[in-house]
Amino acid sequence: MCGLIRRRNHRTEIHDMKKRITSTRKKNAAPRKRSTRANRGIDAAEWQARVELAAAYRLTALMGWTDMLGTHISCRVPGRHDQFLINPYGLLFEEMTASDLIKCDVDGRKLSDSPYEVNSAGFTIHSAVHMNCPGADAVMHCHTQYGVAVASQKQGLLPLTQMSLTALSQVRYHDFEGVAEDHNERERLVRDLGDGSMLILRNHGTLTVGRSVGEMFARMYRLERACKMQITAMTGGAELNHLPGEIVKHTIDQGNFIYGENGRGAGGRLMWSALMRKLDRECPGYAS
Repeated sequence: MCGLIRRRNHRTEIHDMKKRITSTRKKNAAPRKRSTRANRGIDAAEWQARVELAAAYRLTALMGWTDMLGTHISCRVPGRHDQFLINPYGLLFEEMTASDLIKCDVDGRKLSDSPYEVNSAGFTIHSAVHMNCPGADAVMHCHTQYGVAVASQKQGLLPLTQMSLTALSQVRYHDFEGVAEDHNERERLVRDLGDGSMLILRNHGTLTVGRSVGEMFARMYRLERACKMQITAMTGGAELNHLPGEIVKHTIDQGNFIYGENGRGAGGRLMWSALMRKLDRECPGYAS
């Protein structure tokens, strides 16, 4: 009898444990709600732009793409061609919040209160694109290990992998002119970007643009992965498998279609929504 009671108690304990585990999983799976309340003096459209831009900073930190206080991500203030949001120079990407971001005009003057300044080199690059490229509502610039490595190679991004081939139709190049503090460089940056959406800054880094923060980030992900795969393949020691010209052209055309305006990868919308959910789970607080 005692053994029967013990077995029943044991089964009851296992049942209760399963219920607790299931309850915990459901609780952890529930997405955290983002703040939708705009700060005083900031309209709803600008606040949403701030939230998404802060998310891009946090995700860049999670991806390991930061360069301490260097590099920048910016977006145009909705409805304004002459104003954009950028990071305060002094905060790490991992601590960025929506209210931390600085609003600037085209001359680099702060339009929002902040104890921090804007990095002058960052303003030169980003203002050039925002002022002269109507479709570039968001701009991202990185100094990643693999991006800078490819930017320092004479031939740039090679048609070695599917990731590079599907990006190549959008890749352009800009020659290094020193630290980007000369506003006269703006014209050449815009000229070299042209109709592309990914710019390899030779001996410097990478840059992507998009009609949204999500599209900009998705493009940087593709470019960064392509650079990483190239450097990894080239340092592996084995002979590289170079593709026939007709396959290269075919895949570049496929990438142009897939990531074009009406392609399934257009806008990076699905990826961005998934990344925002990831951020809500793993790194909440950016939307404050």
